[in-house]
Amino acid sequence: MNAINELSFEAAYAELESIVARLESGELSLDESVSLFERGRQLAERCQALLDQAELRVSQLTDDGRIEPLG
Repeated sequence: MNAINELSFEAAYAELESIVARLESGELSLDESVSLFERGRQLAERCQALLDQAELRVSQLTDDGRIEPLG
């Protein structure tokens, strides 16, 4: 498993989908489920942070495509 802070949105989201599928399978031990759940939460937080950054960048764009600093 990669360091979460180094993952792109796409990579983090793909891993999160994989974790959800494995958790839904019901074939894991309790310890494995808890470990995967923790990793999944971290991945979800990474995805949200990347989405927030992208939203901020888009909100800074002017009509002519220049990026305008906030404040």
